[in-house]
Amino acid sequence: MRQLGRWSARVGAGFLRACAVVAVTMLVPAVWAGAVALGIHWGAANPWSWVAPAVLVCAGTLALSRPVCRIVRLLVARWTGTVIPAGYREAPPVTRMSTGYWWNGFGYERTRRDALMDQRRRLWWNDPANRRDLRFTAIVPFTAGLVALLPPAGAAAAVLVLVPGHGPSGSLARLCGLLGPVVAVALAPYAWRTIEPVAVRFLRPSAAMALAGRVEELTAQRADVTTAQAAEIRRIERDLHDGAQARLVGLGLSLATAEKLMETDPDRAKALMREARAGATASLTELRELVRGINPPVLSDRGLVDAVRALALDSPLAVTVSADLRHRPDPPVESALYFAVAELLGNAVKHAAATRVRISLAEGGPAAAGTGGTGTGVVVEVEDDGRGGARLRDGGGLAGLRRRLAAFDGTLEITSPAGGPTRATLEVPCASS
Repeated sequence: MRQLGRWSARVGAGFLRACAVVAVTMLVPAVWAGAVALGIHWGAANPWSWVAPAVLVCAGTLALSRPVCRIVRLLVARWTGTVIPAGYREAPPVTRMSTGYWWNGFGYERTRRDALMDQRRRLWWNDPANRRDLRFTAIVPFTAGLVALLPPAGAAAAVLVLVPGHGPSGSLARLCGLLGPVVAVALAPYAWRTIEPVAVRFLRPSAAMALAGRVEELTAQRADVTTAQAAEIRRIERDLHDGAQARLVGLGLSLATAEKLMETDPDRAKALMREARAGATASLTELRELVRGINPPVLSDRGLVDAVRALALDSPLAVTVSADLRHRPDPPVESALYFAVAELLGNAVKHAAATRVRISLAEGGPAAAGTGGTGTGVVVEVEDDGRGGARLRDGGGLAGLRRRLAAFDGTLEITSPAGGPTRATLEVPCASS
């Protein structure tokens, strides 16, 4: 009885999956059939009977190809565990340059709106994944769709023939009615499985597509890094001009005045020199803060773990740091992870209303495979007890973090349900030094 129950469950689940495959794969052919029926209904004398169906076929196929392919990938991943990468080209960030023009990854436009419109148009026409989706949409109904149609067709034939007063009569019809349930039951556990090899064969990005996607990703990262470097240079120039430079100019004027008053008014000259000494001390402090913002000395001298612990000591929150790093990552990776942790800590203070933060640094993770050197990777987890709701939004700080880590083939994953907690996992493959 237990085996019979399992077999019945397989048949039932397979039948439902076959129906789902038919509904998805036959959606575009249904649009084609509807367009042809509309043309026949209007008649050959009506000129629109030729134009309207062609327009409907083209528009329906273009509009439905990507949703159909996304649903197929989702079903294959849920039913079989085979993950088929989408391979769509990601839209690079639209950023405003110092010249006032907007860069969208392809060219420069005068306004953000024009840059976004041009970006969408170029992505649609230049993305080879769209042509791959159209090819799959045309092939799958006549391969996996037809095979998956057999169980529902058998069940439908049985209903039409065996129900009194419905369908054709005769010995051949009765034979089809008797064979229909047999076909439906026998093929239900297997008919839906043809969707997996067809989807893997025609939906998986080719090596050329994957390489082109990687080139596009690196181009977007280069533009983002260039923009970030320009912004950082402007920040340093502004800080020097408004802070240390102004103080040093004032220091020079005070010393020149003190030199003139040395003979006539020594007390006033001494007061000016004391002010100059205080200004020099303040200028030195500002320069140290500026240098610390570029690359903290503790990060260069003692490594990522001690630099993160120094961040924890300066934070107004209760921060605990646990570390299991036996080797120091490369300096660029250390710097990227340090500033990422600093930004996440700042978000916990400013936006999450958190009271406690836990930071862990460890080696390993799947991203570490295939790298040079010792083959280690760094995994950093930052978890706070705030109100949650953090999301990766285009143009947001977390999206910028992800792009900066992507320059090192790193990843950023955010888990932040409403009410908290928020957990950010940063993983960067690297060769330890």
